[in-house]
Amino acid sequence: MPAEPALRSTPLNSVHRSLKAKMVDFGGWDMPVQYSGIIDEHNAVRTAVGVFDVSHMGELEIHGPEAAKLTDYVTTNAVHKLKTGQAHYSGLLYEHGGFVDDILVHKVADDHYFLCVNASNQDKDFEHIRSLKEEHKFDAVVENNGDRYAQIAIQGPKGMATLQKLTPVDLSAIKYYWFTDGEVAGTPARIAHTGYTGEDGFEIYVAPSDAARIWHLVMDAGSEFGIKPCGLGARNTLRLEAKMALYGHEIDASISPLEADLGWIVKLDKGDFVGREALVKQKEAGLGRKLIGFEMCARGIGRDGYEVFLDGAPAGWVTSGSPSPTLNKNIGLCYLPLDESVPGKNIQIMIRNQPVDAVTVETPFYKRAK
Repeated sequence: MPAEPALRSTPLNSVHRSLKAKMVDFGGWDMPVQYSGIIDEHNAVRTAVGVFDVSHMGELEIHGPEAAKLTDYVTTNAVHKLKTGQAHYSGLLYEHGGFVDDILVHKVADDHYFLCVNASNQDKDFEHIRSLKEEHKFDAVVENNGDRYAQIAIQGPKGMATLQKLTPVDLSAIKYYWFTDGEVAGTPARIAHTGYTGEDGFEIYVAPSDAARIWHLVMDAGSEFGIKPCGLGARNTLRLEAKMALYGHEIDASISPLEADLGWIVKLDKGDFVGREALVKQKEAGLGRKLIGFEMCARGIGRDGYEVFLDGAPAGWVTSGSPSPTLNKNIGLCYLPLDESVPGKNIQIMIRNQPVDAVTVETPFYKRAK
Protein backbone atom coordinates (compact mmCIF):
# COMPACT_ATOMS: atom_id res chain seq x y z
CA MET A 1 0.00 0.00 0.00
CA PRO A 2 1.26 3.54 -0.73
CA ALA A 3 2.41 5.51 2.31
CA GLU A 4 0.05 8.11 3.70
CA PRO A 5 1.18 11.61 2.66
CA ALA A 6 2.82 13.56 5.48
CA LEU A 7 0.65 16.13 7.19
CA ARG A 8 1.32 19.71 6.16
CA SER A 9 2.37 22.12 8.89
CA THR A 10 1.78 25.85 9.27
CA PRO A 11 4.65 28.17 10.26
CA LEU A 12 3.19 28.16 13.79
CA ASN A 13 3.27 24.39 14.32
CA SER A 14 6.11 24.48 16.86
CA VAL A 15 4.30 27.25 18.76
CA HIS A 16 1.18 25.09 19.11
CA ARG A 17 3.23 22.15 20.31
CA SER A 18 5.09 24.30 22.85
CA LEU A 19 1.66 25.35 24.20
CA LYS A 20 0.70 21.65 24.54
CA ALA A 21 -2.17 22.02 22.10
CA LYS A 22 -4.12 18.91 21.17
CA MET A 23 -3.24 18.40 17.49
CA VAL A 24 -5.40 16.72 14.83
CA ASP A 25 -5.34 15.92 11.12
CA PHE A 26 -7.54 18.61 9.57
CA GLY A 27 -7.82 18.11 5.81
CA GLY A 28 -4.20 17.00 5.60
CA TRP A 29 -2.91 19.71 7.95
CA ASP A 30 -1.50 19.20 11.45
CA MET A 31 -3.67 21.69 13.35
CA PRO A 32 -4.55 22.54 16.97
CA VAL A 33 -8.09 21.55 17.94
CA GLN A 34 -7.81 23.01 21.44
CA TYR A 35 -5.41 24.38 24.05
CA SER A 36 -7.11 25.15 27.41
CA GLY A 37 -10.45 23.70 26.26
CA ILE A 38 -13.11 24.48 23.67
CA ILE A 39 -15.53 26.21 26.07
CA ASP A 40 -12.78 28.30 27.66
CA GLU A 41 -11.48 29.40 24.26
CA HIS A 42 -14.98 30.03 22.89
CA ASN A 43 -15.89 32.23 25.85
CA ALA A 44 -12.64 34.20 25.54
CA VAL A 45 -13.62 35.19 22.00
CA ARG A 46 -17.19 36.09 22.97
CA THR A 47 -16.15 38.19 25.98
CA ALA A 48 -12.61 39.45 25.29
CA VAL A 49 -10.16 38.20 22.64
CA GLY A 50 -8.79 35.00 21.14
CA VAL A 51 -6.11 34.33 18.55
CA PHE A 52 -6.27 31.62 15.86
CA ASP A 53 -3.71 30.21 13.46
CA VAL A 54 -5.48 30.08 10.10
CA SER A 55 -2.32 29.83 8.02
CA HIS A 56 -3.62 26.61 6.48
CA MET A 57 -6.14 28.64 4.48
CA GLY A 58 -5.24 29.17 0.83
CA GLU A 59 -4.52 32.43 -0.96
CA LEU A 60 -5.07 32.76 -4.70
CA GLU A 61 -4.23 35.94 -6.58
CA ILE A 62 -5.57 37.13 -9.93
CA HIS A 63 -3.63 39.86 -11.77
CA GLY A 64 -3.86 41.48 -15.17
CA PRO A 65 -6.00 43.66 -17.45
CA GLU A 66 -8.98 41.29 -17.21
CA ALA A 67 -8.54 40.27 -13.57
CA ALA A 68 -11.87 41.86 -12.63
CA LYS A 69 -13.72 40.16 -15.51
CA LEU A 70 -12.27 36.75 -14.66
CA THR A 71 -12.96 37.09 -10.93
CA ASP A 72 -16.53 38.21 -11.66
CA TYR A 73 -17.06 35.29 -14.05
CA VAL A 74 -15.89 32.57 -11.66
CA THR A 75 -17.71 33.88 -8.54
CA THR A 76 -21.34 34.51 -7.61
CA ASN A 77 -21.13 37.94 -5.96
CA ALA A 78 -20.80 41.28 -7.76
CA VAL A 79 -17.04 41.84 -8.06
CA HIS A 80 -17.54 44.91 -10.23
CA LYS A 81 -19.17 46.66 -7.25
CA LEU A 82 -16.17 46.22 -4.97
CA LYS A 83 -14.12 49.31 -4.25
CA THR A 84 -10.36 49.12 -3.78
CA GLY A 85 -9.75 47.95 -0.22
CA GLN A 86 -13.12 46.20 0.06
CA ALA A 87 -13.83 42.49 0.49
CA HIS A 88 -16.91 40.29 0.21
CA TYR A 89 -18.02 36.71 0.79
CA SER A 90 -18.74 34.74 -2.38
CA GLY A 91 -19.20 31.34 -3.97
CA LEU A 92 -17.07 29.48 -6.49
CA LEU A 93 -19.45 27.17 -8.39
CA TYR A 94 -19.53 24.35 -10.89
CA GLU A 95 -21.76 24.75 -13.95
CA HIS A 96 -24.48 22.64 -12.28
CA GLY A 97 -24.71 25.22 -9.45
CA GLY A 98 -22.98 23.25 -6.66
CA PHE A 99 -20.08 24.65 -4.65
CA VAL A 100 -16.45 24.28 -5.60
CA ASP A 101 -15.77 26.39 -2.49
CA ASP A 102 -16.86 29.41 -0.49
CA ILE A 103 -14.32 32.22 -0.54
CA LEU A 104 -13.47 35.80 0.43
CA VAL A 105 -12.66 38.13 -2.46
CA HIS A 106 -10.50 41.21 -1.73
CA LYS A 107 -10.02 43.98 -4.29
CA VAL A 108 -6.40 45.10 -4.01
CA ALA A 109 -6.50 47.16 -7.22
CA ASP A 110 -8.48 47.31 -10.47
CA ASP A 111 -6.13 44.66 -11.88
CA HIS A 112 -5.44 42.64 -8.70
CA TYR A 113 -7.80 40.43 -6.67
CA PHE A 114 -6.81 38.41 -3.59
CA LEU A 115 -8.92 35.32 -2.77
CA CYS A 116 -8.86 33.58 0.61
CA VAL A 117 -10.03 29.99 0.09
CA ASN A 118 -10.50 26.88 2.22
CA ALA A 119 -7.35 24.93 3.10
CA SER A 120 -8.33 21.57 1.63
CA ASN A 121 -9.68 23.20 -1.55
CA GLN A 122 -6.88 25.57 -2.52
CA ASP A 123 -5.30 23.40 -5.24
CA LYS A 124 -8.72 22.42 -6.62
CA ASP A 125 -9.86 26.07 -6.62
CA PHE A 126 -6.69 27.17 -8.38
CA GLU A 127 -7.10 24.57 -11.14
CA HIS A 128 -10.80 25.43 -11.49
CA ILE A 129 -10.11 29.14 -12.01
CA ARG A 130 -6.99 28.57 -14.13
CA SER A 131 -8.83 26.21 -16.51
CA LEU A 132 -11.70 28.68 -16.95
CA LYS A 133 -9.19 31.44 -17.63
CA GLU A 134 -7.60 29.32 -20.34
CA GLU A 135 -10.91 28.16 -21.81
CA HIS A 136 -12.30 31.68 -22.14
CA LYS A 137 -8.93 33.33 -22.86
CA PHE A 138 -9.11 36.00 -20.14
CA ASP A 139 -6.08 38.32 -20.17
CA ALA A 140 -5.11 37.57 -16.56
CA VAL A 141 -2.69 35.55 -14.46
CA VAL A 142 -3.86 33.18 -11.69
CA GLU A 143 -1.39 32.37 -8.90
CA ASN A 144 -1.59 29.83 -6.07
CA ASN A 145 0.25 31.78 -3.36
CA GLY A 146 -0.66 30.02 -0.12
CA ASP A 147 3.00 29.39 0.70
CA ARG A 148 3.69 33.13 0.67
CA TYR A 149 1.33 33.92 3.51
CA ALA A 150 0.73 33.06 7.14
CA GLN A 151 -2.66 34.14 8.47
CA ILE A 152 -3.50 34.98 12.07
CA ALA A 153 -7.04 35.83 13.23
CA ILE A 154 -7.52 38.10 16.25
CA GLN A 155 -11.18 37.88 17.22
CA GLY A 156 -13.39 39.26 19.97
CA PRO A 157 -14.55 42.58 21.46
CA LYS A 158 -10.98 43.33 22.59
CA GLY A 159 -9.47 42.26 19.25
CA MET A 160 -9.07 45.81 17.95
CA ALA A 161 -7.51 47.06 21.19
CA THR A 162 -5.08 44.14 21.11
CA LEU A 163 -3.95 44.56 17.50
CA GLN A 164 -3.85 48.37 17.69
CA LYS A 165 -0.85 48.13 20.04
CA LEU A 166 1.16 46.53 17.21
CA THR A 167 0.31 48.70 14.21
CA PRO A 168 0.40 52.39 13.25
CA VAL A 169 -2.67 51.77 11.06
CA ASP A 170 -5.84 53.30 12.55
CA LEU A 171 -7.91 50.12 12.85
CA SER A 172 -11.08 52.02 13.74
CA ALA A 173 -10.99 53.54 10.24
CA ILE A 174 -11.20 50.10 8.56
CA LYS A 175 -14.88 49.34 8.07
CA TYR A 176 -16.26 45.81 8.40
CA TYR A 177 -15.28 43.74 5.35
CA TRP A 178 -12.65 46.25 4.29
CA PHE A 179 -8.88 45.82 4.49
CA THR A 180 -5.64 47.75 4.16
CA ASP A 181 -1.99 47.02 3.49
CA GLY A 182 0.24 48.34 6.25
CA GLU A 183 2.53 47.09 8.98
CA VAL A 184 2.15 44.92 12.05
CA ALA A 185 5.11 44.82 14.45
CA GLY A 186 7.32 46.46 11.84
CA THR A 187 6.65 43.98 9.04
CA PRO A 188 4.42 44.31 5.96
CA ALA A 189 0.92 42.95 6.59
CA ARG A 190 -2.49 42.86 4.98
CA ILE A 191 -4.99 43.74 7.71
CA ALA A 192 -8.57 42.64 7.02
CA HIS A 193 -11.56 43.53 9.19
CA THR A 194 -13.21 40.15 8.64
CA GLY A 195 -13.64 36.91 10.60
CA TYR A 196 -15.38 33.59 11.08
CA THR A 197 -16.59 33.83 14.67
CA GLY A 198 -19.57 36.18 14.74
CA GLU A 199 -17.48 38.64 16.77
CA ASP A 200 -15.62 41.75 15.72
CA GLY A 201 -12.00 41.16 14.81
CA PHE A 202 -9.22 41.14 12.26
CA GLU A 203 -7.30 38.69 10.12
CA ILE A 204 -3.71 39.57 9.30
CA TYR A 205 -1.65 38.14 6.44
CA VAL A 206 2.13 38.20 6.93
CA ALA A 207 5.21 36.42 5.59
CA PRO A 208 5.54 32.91 7.10
CA SER A 209 8.96 33.81 8.51
CA ASP A 210 7.35 36.53 10.65
CA ALA A 211 4.42 34.45 11.92
CA ALA A 212 5.85 33.10 15.19
CA ARG A 213 7.23 36.49 16.29
CA ILE A 214 3.94 38.21 15.57
CA TRP A 215 1.93 35.47 17.30
CA HIS A 216 3.92 36.00 20.51
CA LEU A 217 3.55 39.79 20.25
CA VAL A 218 -0.22 39.45 19.79
CA MET A 219 -0.38 37.21 22.86
CA ASP A 220 1.60 39.80 24.86
CA ALA A 221 -0.56 42.67 23.59
CA GLY A 222 -3.75 40.85 24.58
CA SER A 223 -2.55 39.63 27.96
CA GLU A 224 -4.26 42.46 29.84
CA PHE A 225 -7.58 41.34 28.31
CA GLY A 226 -7.07 37.63 29.08
CA ILE A 227 -6.30 36.62 25.49
CA LYS A 228 -6.41 32.88 24.74
CA PRO A 229 -4.91 30.86 21.90
CA CYS A 230 -7.86 29.15 20.19
CA GLY A 231 -8.11 25.97 18.14
CA LEU A 232 -10.40 24.51 15.52
CA GLY A 233 -12.88 23.30 18.15
CA ALA A 234 -13.77 26.82 19.32
CA ARG A 235 -13.64 28.09 15.75
CA ASN A 236 -16.37 25.56 14.91
CA THR A 237 -18.68 26.37 17.84
CA LEU A 238 -18.26 30.10 17.26
CA ARG A 239 -19.04 29.93 13.53
CA LEU A 240 -22.00 27.60 14.15
CA GLU A 241 -23.59 30.02 16.63
CA ALA A 242 -23.20 32.74 13.96
CA LYS A 243 -24.55 30.40 11.23
CA MET A 244 -21.47 30.64 9.06
CA ALA A 245 -21.21 27.81 6.54
CA LEU A 246 -18.44 25.20 6.64
CA TYR A 247 -17.39 23.56 3.40
CA GLY A 248 -18.03 19.81 3.53
CA HIS A 249 -20.91 20.32 5.95
CA GLU A 250 -23.43 23.01 4.93
CA ILE A 251 -22.02 23.31 1.42
CA ASP A 252 -20.37 21.04 -1.15
CA ALA A 253 -20.63 20.12 -4.84
CA SER A 254 -24.17 18.77 -4.35
CA ILE A 255 -25.52 21.93 -2.68
CA SER A 256 -26.33 25.27 -4.33
CA PRO A 257 -26.10 28.69 -2.64
CA LEU A 258 -29.90 29.03 -2.86
CA GLU A 259 -30.39 25.79 -0.93
CA ALA A 260 -27.72 26.79 1.61
CA ASP A 261 -29.67 30.00 2.42
CA LEU A 262 -26.85 31.99 0.79
CA GLY A 263 -28.92 33.61 -1.92
CA TRP A 264 -27.57 36.99 -0.76
CA ILE A 265 -24.14 36.19 -2.26
CA VAL A 266 -25.68 35.37 -5.66
CA LYS A 267 -26.15 38.34 -8.02
CA LEU A 268 -28.12 36.91 -10.94
CA ASP A 269 -28.44 40.38 -12.49
CA LYS A 270 -24.69 40.99 -12.84
CA GLY A 271 -24.30 39.12 -16.12
CA ASP A 272 -22.97 35.69 -16.92
CA PHE A 273 -21.03 33.67 -14.37
CA VAL A 274 -20.26 29.99 -13.82
CA GLY A 275 -23.37 28.25 -12.48
CA ARG A 276 -25.78 31.12 -13.23
CA GLU A 277 -27.93 29.19 -15.69
CA ALA A 278 -28.38 26.31 -13.25
CA LEU A 279 -29.33 28.69 -10.43
CA VAL A 280 -31.88 30.50 -12.61
CA LYS A 281 -33.49 27.15 -13.48
CA GLN A 282 -33.46 26.07 -9.84
CA LYS A 283 -35.09 29.32 -8.77
CA GLU A 284 -37.78 29.02 -11.46
CA ALA A 285 -38.51 25.37 -10.65
CA GLY A 286 -38.52 26.00 -6.92
CA LEU A 287 -36.11 24.69 -4.32
CA GLY A 288 -36.56 21.16 -3.01
CA ARG A 289 -34.69 21.76 0.25
CA LYS A 290 -33.20 24.52 2.35
CA LEU A 291 -30.91 24.95 5.34
CA ILE A 292 -32.56 25.70 8.70
CA GLY A 293 -31.40 25.91 12.30
CA PHE A 294 -32.66 23.74 15.17
CA GLU A 295 -32.45 23.42 18.94
CA MET A 296 -32.68 20.12 20.78
CA CYS A 297 -35.71 19.86 23.07
CA ALA A 298 -34.47 16.75 24.85
CA ARG A 299 -31.09 15.42 25.93
CA GLY A 300 -28.75 14.70 23.05
CA ILE A 301 -26.68 16.41 20.39
CA GLY A 302 -27.68 16.30 16.74
CA ARG A 303 -24.31 15.55 15.17
CA ASP A 304 -23.20 16.01 11.57
CA GLY A 305 -24.77 13.44 9.27
CA TYR A 306 -27.57 12.35 11.61
CA GLU A 307 -30.94 11.81 9.91
CA VAL A 308 -33.80 14.25 10.52
CA PHE A 309 -37.38 12.96 10.67
CA LEU A 310 -40.68 14.79 10.19
CA ASP A 311 -43.86 13.05 11.34
CA GLY A 312 -42.02 9.76 11.61
CA ALA A 313 -40.52 9.83 8.10
CA PRO A 314 -36.96 10.69 6.98
CA ALA A 315 -36.89 14.27 5.69
CA GLY A 316 -33.32 15.57 5.81
CA TRP A 317 -29.97 15.48 7.57
CA VAL A 318 -27.89 17.42 10.08
CA THR A 319 -24.96 19.35 8.58
CA SER A 320 -23.46 20.66 11.85
CA GLY A 321 -24.43 20.16 15.48
CA SER A 322 -22.85 21.01 18.81
CA PRO A 323 -23.46 22.33 22.30
CA SER A 324 -23.58 26.14 22.22
CA PRO A 325 -21.39 27.53 25.03
CA THR A 326 -22.95 30.99 24.68
CA LEU A 327 -26.60 29.88 24.72
CA ASN A 328 -26.15 26.77 26.89
CA LYS A 329 -28.27 24.76 24.44
CA ASN A 330 -27.59 22.01 21.93
CA ILE A 331 -27.97 23.53 18.47
CA GLY A 332 -27.45 22.59 14.85
CA LEU A 333 -28.18 23.14 11.17
CA CYS A 334 -30.02 20.75 8.89
CA TYR A 335 -31.56 20.45 5.45
CA LEU A 336 -35.32 20.02 5.21
CA PRO A 337 -37.88 20.22 2.38
CA LEU A 338 -38.45 23.87 1.48
CA ASP A 339 -42.01 24.12 2.84
CA GLU A 340 -40.86 22.59 6.14
CA SER A 341 -37.75 24.77 6.40
CA VAL A 342 -39.36 27.39 8.61
CA PRO A 343 -38.99 28.16 12.34
CA GLY A 344 -41.26 26.37 14.79
CA LYS A 345 -41.39 22.93 13.16
CA ASN A 346 -41.23 19.94 15.49
CA ILE A 347 -38.63 17.50 14.17
CA GLN A 348 -36.78 14.46 15.44
CA ILE A 349 -33.05 13.78 15.16
CA MET A 350 -32.06 10.14 15.03
CA ILE A 351 -29.45 9.72 17.77
CA ARG A 352 -28.17 6.16 18.28
CA ASN A 353 -31.24 4.83 16.44
CA GLN A 354 -33.62 6.74 18.72
CA PRO A 355 -35.72 9.74 17.61
CA VAL A 356 -34.98 12.74 19.85
CA ASP A 357 -37.21 15.82 19.79
CA ALA A 358 -35.95 19.12 18.39
CA VAL A 359 -37.52 22.29 16.96
CA THR A 360 -36.49 24.49 14.04
CA VAL A 361 -35.50 28.05 14.98
CA GLU A 362 -34.50 31.41 13.51
CA THR A 363 -30.83 31.90 12.75
CA PRO A 364 -28.20 33.09 13.43
CA PHE A 365 -28.39 31.57 16.88
CA TYR A 366 -26.14 34.34 18.19
CA LYS A 367 -25.74 37.94 17.02
CA ARG A 368 -23.26 40.25 18.70
CA ALA A 369 -24.39 43.60 20.05
CA LYS A 370 -23.26 46.44 17.78
